[in-house]
Amino acid sequence: MDPKTMDGTPIKARRFAGQVALITGASRGIGRAIASRLVAEGARVCLTGRDPESLAEAVTGLGGPEHAIGVAGRSDDPAHRTAAVATTVETFGRLDVLVNNAGTNPVHGPLLDAEPAAVRKTFEVNVFAVLGWVQEAHRAWLGEHGGRIVCVSSVSGLRPAPGIGVYGASKAALIRLTEQLAVELAPKIRVNALAPAVVKTRFAAALYEGRESQVAAGYPLGRLGVPADVADAAAFLAAEESSWITGQTLVVDGGVTLR
Repeated sequence: MDPKTMDGTPIKARRFAGQVALITGASRGIGRAIASRLVAEGARVCLTGRDPESLAEAVTGLGGPEHAIGVAGRSDDPAHRTAAVATTVETFGRLDVLVNNAGTNPVHGPLLDAEPAAVRKTFEVNVFAVLGWVQEAHRAWLGEHGGRIVCVSSVSGLRPAPGIGVYGASKAALIRLTEQLAVELAPKIRVNALAPAVVKTRFAAALYEGRESQVAAGYPLGRLGVPADVADAAAFLAAEESSWITGQTLVVDGGVTLR
C-alpha cells in the first residue's frame, strides 16, 4: 500500500527515505502537515511544540517512535532548542532537514499602539529563535554534513497588511535572514523560505472565521489555503528536485498577491 499524507493523499515517491527532519511548531496546522508529508515520503521526524499533550498526539498520528518523536518546549528558549536538536541526532543518528515553522502573532492593530513587550516577543519567536535553531543544527550536524533549511514566512512579509504590521515586519526580517543564511551556508546547505497567504488553521482563524467566502473571493484560485498546500511546497524545497534553488521565497497564496 502506498503511504498517505495527513489528508489521505497517496504519495508514491520516497524522496526522503533514510533522512531525518526537525520541524518546529509541528503539533498541529502547517507544521504537522509538513511532518506528515515528509514521513509519508520516508523521513523520520522530530516535532517541537509548546503543549506536550498535543505533541504526543501528533507523534502517535505519525506512526509513533519508529517514525516520529516530540520534544516539548518554547521555540524562543535556547535550552529547548539545544535539547531538541541533540535528541534528534541522538535518536535518529543524523539531521538532514530543518523546518522553521514555529511562529507567534500576539499583536493586532496599528504599529503605533503596539506594546514593546509584545513586539519583542514576536521578533524573539519569529526571527531570533529561527537563527538559534539554525545555529544549533549547524553545530550538531548540518555544518559538517550539509542539508536543507526551510523557513515559513508569510505574504505579510512581502507587503503591508492592516492590523498585522508587527507580524509582517518580523516575517520580512525572516525573509532577509533566509537570504543571508543562504549565502553564508552555501554550498553545503540550502536555505529557502515559504510565504503563505491565509491558510485554514487555528493560528489564522481570526482572519477568515465567519467570513470565509468573502475572504476567499479575493483569491484568484477561489479558495483559502489548507496546510497540505504549504506542506507540498515545503517538501519540494527540502528535496533534491530543488537542488539549484537557495535564498528564495516561494509564495504560496492562491494568487492573492497578484491583486
